[in-house]
Amino acid sequence: MSTFSLERGVLLRARGDESLVDEVTGMADEATGLPCARATRFQIASISKQMAAVAVLLLAERGVLRLTDPVVRWLPDPPPAWSSITLHHLLTHSSGLGHWPEYPAVDLLGPAEPDALLAAFAAVPPLFRPGAGWHYSSPGYVLLARAVERATGRSYPEFLAEEVFAPLGMAGSFAGPGDGRPDVAIGHERGRPVPSWDLATVSMGAGDVWCTGADLLTWLDVPRRGRLLSPGSVAAMVAPQVSTGRAGDAYGYGFFVGSLTGRRAVHHSGDNGGYKAFAAWLPDSDQRLVLLTNQAEVDPVAVMSVLGSDPAA
Repeated sequence: MSTFSLERGVLLRARGDESLVDEVTGMADEATGLPCARATRFQIASISKQMAAVAVLLLAERGVLRLTDPVVRWLPDPPPAWSSITLHHLLTHSSGLGHWPEYPAVDLLGPAEPDALLAAFAAVPPLFRPGAGWHYSSPGYVLLARAVERATGRSYPEFLAEEVFAPLGMAGSFAGPGDGRPDVAIGHERGRPVPSWDLATVSMGAGDVWCTGADLLTWLDVPRRGRLLSPGSVAAMVAPQVSTGRAGDAYGYGFFVGSLTGRRAVHHSGDNGGYKAFAAWLPDSDQRLVLLTNQAEVDPVAVMSVLGSDPAA
């Protein structure tokens, strides 16, 4: 039996195309009494980085940009300190840019003017020269989303909607604020609703996507079945591009690759204010796991315990 207990949200597990766990429970919005349902959209937080990575890879396949491009080519008024940072460095968290704690001037709740946000990032010197280390960086993925916009002349949410979600049939997914949208879960901490982070600018590309559980399960078919991208791009995305410094653990393009509880896995977790998320594909057993919850206290990786009693896992 599973040792994982979900208070509110969606938990899905599939082997191949067979559904093994399909759990929907709890409240999406305490104030209105709206329960969680299969149509409920949750913030997937940092799993959103996978969509940004796929957007960049799609544009690279089309010859619009190259992963070796310096990011300064695609940004307005970039600082000289970023001149050696490439899109590859941003995708793999090897750029030297910091994560949110390194940018105390940035308010995750926003709002923020896009160029002012870039200036706040630029005001902090890189932690190391590009390629010389690994440091998880959500700001790096914000820069990738800005690069997508500059390269295409389209808004980032529009590009994802038309070029990523629609071809995959992810009709319940979108990027950006959830205000005014139906079927969105409200984030909770200690059982109380909390305001959303700014998804229009501050977390664009880094944590701005909303998905239903079924859509996120479909999303895992990008690496699993090679959907949307060429075989070469898929291979690069799930290759161990850069070691994270933890034994047996590496980062590809938008995915952690390595081992989870002794099983080979391609995975990512997410943590926005009031939301937690987890998605993994286990190639050896062809299993997919998805957790989406609007309860901040959940440990996303604990969902792996649902495999604990399954010898075939």
